[in-house]
Amino acid sequence: MEVNETGFATEAHLESAFLTAPFKGKNAFWRYFTGIIVPFLAANFIGALPLAAVILMKTLDGSPLPQKGGMPDFEAMGIDLNVGFLLNIIPFLLGLLAIILLIRPLHARKFSTVVNGGRKIRWSRMLVSALVWTVISVLWMIYSLKSDPGNFRLNNTSDSLIILAVLALTLIPFQAAFEEILFRGYLMQGFAVWARNRWVPIIFTSVLFGLMHGLNPEVQQYGFMTMMPQYIFFGLVFAVLTMFDDGIEMAIGAHAANNIFLSIMVTHDDMALQTPAVYEQLDIHPWKEFGGLVAMSVIFLATMALMYRWKGIRKLYARISVPGITTDVSDAVDAG
Repeated sequence: MEVNETGFATEAHLESAFLTAPFKGKNAFWRYFTGIIVPFLAANFIGALPLAAVILMKTLDGSPLPQKGGMPDFEAMGIDLNVGFLLNIIPFLLGLLAIILLIRPLHARKFSTVVNGGRKIRWSRMLVSALVWTVISVLWMIYSLKSDPGNFRLNNTSDSLIILAVLALTLIPFQAAFEEILFRGYLMQGFAVWARNRWVPIIFTSVLFGLMHGLNPEVQQYGFMTMMPQYIFFGLVFAVLTMFDDGIEMAIGAHAANNIFLSIMVTHDDMALQTPAVYEQLDIHPWKEFGGLVAMSVIFLATMALMYRWKGIRKLYARISVPGITTDVSDAVDAG
């Protein structure tokens, strides 16, 4: 069954422009399935072609592919880490482009509805969120360096850091935007249409976000049950952020800031994105890192709540009320 209600009163947006927006479009299962599969194929097949070509050239003589933490070891292949970083980011750019182009033909609504319900993109929220997360990350990094100095080795102070910073600041926002648009935007709205409440989208998208990272080198090294809570919790933080702010701008900002900071400041053998970062972390203690993530996230959410005067915990669990839409999604039929 599919919902195609195009004429409900705009007052419905008073509850949540972000969550009610998808009810104005087309929402059959096959549409969401297509909207997930096509970006996935674009990212992992078309977007991965440059990386595949480089790997092929380096292994034409029959030599095995050098790996580091389950990922291609660019240094061992004689490839600059900044080039390797770029090759790993390209798939996300293709996936982002694909999902942007698909929203209108698939769901008969504007792409901006996936971001915040169709309003103008709130760039200031994205920037503030990124700045707050960066400040918290800097404080955590200082604490880590002082509490366990022997676990960090100065790794890079060369001019390549400037190139890395430019690449990270330019490209990682697109990588973060792709993941946030896909999970906290597109899929969260899809689950909202199906469940008609808030807690199901929060839980389901967070779990799926964690599972998407299931092939990361950290998971292979430290175990599924050790690393998955971190990824799911990270998704949960961004889902809560999205629900309270009625859009994904803050989630994009914080996500981008986290990845940019880590790419520039710290690397380790099992990191998905190998970069010539300032520091190399010698030993990873997953549960200590998880505790740090929880502490950082609580401070971050509390700060954003105070700054933007969020109220109403019901935004995390209440049902979604849309005038003109029946309670059961199976009652609304669309022939298209």
